[in-house]
Amino acid sequence: MPRYHTLGTIPPKRHTIFKSPEGNHYYEELFGTIGFDGMSSLLYHTHRPTQVKEVLKSYNVAPKIAVEKNMKAMSLNGFQVPAMDDFLESRKAILVNNDCQIILAAPRKSLRTYFYKNTDSDEVIFIHKGKGKLRTFLGNIDFEYGDYLVIPRGMIYQIDFDKEDNRLFIVESKHPIYTPKRYRNWFGQHLEYAPYCERDMHPPNELETYSDKGDFVLKVKKQDYMHEYVYGYHPFSVVGWDGYNYPYKFSIHDFEPITGRVHQPPPVHQTFETSAFVICSFVPRLYDYHSKAIPAPYNHSNIDSDEVLYYVDGDFMSRNNIDIGQITLHPAGIPHGPHPGAMERSIGQTETEELAVMVDTFKPLMVTEEALKIDTGDYHLSWLE
Repeated sequence: MPRYHTLGTIPPKRHTIFKSPEGNHYYEELFGTIGFDGMSSLLYHTHRPTQVKEVLKSYNVAPKIAVEKNMKAMSLNGFQVPAMDDFLESRKAILVNNDCQIILAAPRKSLRTYFYKNTDSDEVIFIHKGKGKLRTFLGNIDFEYGDYLVIPRGMIYQIDFDKEDNRLFIVESKHPIYTPKRYRNWFGQHLEYAPYCERDMHPPNELETYSDKGDFVLKVKKQDYMHEYVYGYHPFSVVGWDGYNYPYKFSIHDFEPITGRVHQPPPVHQTFETSAFVICSFVPRLYDYHSKAIPAPYNHSNIDSDEVLYYVDGDFMSRNNIDIGQITLHPAGIPHGPHPGAMERSIGQTETEELAVMVDTFKPLMVTEEALKIDTGDYHLSWLE
C-alpha cells in the first residue's frame, strides 16, 4: 500500500492561495479515487489542467474475443508477439474478462509524441526486457529488468526506453491494486513477516514541471475506446503534490520468498491483490527441507479461479518444454499439476532459480484472437504419460 509522499513545492495548508515567486496563481487539483473516499493526492499546476482545445477522434480498442467460454489448458509463446514502434499499438490483450486484461507488449520506440491516460484501469507493467524511465505528471521513475511499475488509473504518463528490444507483461485492472491485507497492520504499515516492506517500494523521485503553451495530444482510454484530446498547455505542469495516490515501482528481485519444511501453497508468493484477482511472484528460493519433502507442487484443482503463469527466467521445475516469455493458462474447473517426470526430478533438489509472474482471476478469462496467434495448440495433451 503506498504511504504518504510529497514531491516539489506545496503550500502549508490545503485549499488556500498558493502563488509562484512571480505572483502567479497555482491551480489545485484533487487526484482522487472512489469518489472522495479512496486514496488521493493534491496537485498544484502552473495553469488550469482543464483547458481542452479540441477533441480529435474516438475509436474502439476493445480486444477481439476468439473463445468466450474456454475450458482448455493453453500455452502461449509470448515472445512471438511482434515488436512494434508505437507503445500503445504494441500492446496486445491475450486474456481478458470484465475485471482485467492481460497484455503482452514489445514496443521499440519511446512514447514521446503524445501523452497517455488510462481511465478504465490501474496498470501493472512488468519489465521482462528493457530499461528506461516512466515519466508522469507526478514525477519520474527509472526502471529495469524485473521491475513492476504500478500506475493508478487516471495517471498521465509517457515512457522512455533506452533501446529497442523491450518485452512487457501488463495487467490492466478495473479494481484498485493494493498490497495484500495480511501483510499490513491496522495502520497500513507492512508487518515484519511480510515478504517486502516500504523500503522496497519506490515512488517518483524526479518532478518535471512545464508551463509551455501549445497543442499537446493526450490519448485517453475509457470503456475500451481511445479518445484523442488536444490540450492547450503541457500536461506535466505540476510544481508540487502530496498524498497517497501515485505510481511506484517494486522489483521482483526484492520479494523475499516464504519457505517451509514441506511445499507451500501459491498464496505465499502473493505480491498484489484486488477484489477480483491476485498477482504472485515466483522467485529463486530454497526448496522444502523435510527429509521426505517433494519440492514439486502437488496436483490441484482450479475450482474457483483461472491461473495464468508467465515464465520470466530460470529452470521452471514443474514444467517440461517451457521457454522464457511463455504463458500457461489453467482454466477453472479442471485439475493441473507437474508434468510427467517433474515430481520425480524434484526429489532431493535443494533450490530453484525460477522467476515467474502469476495472475489468478476469480472469474473466467476469455481468449482473444491475439492469443490464438501465439498458441502452441497442444498444451492440454502435455500431461499424458
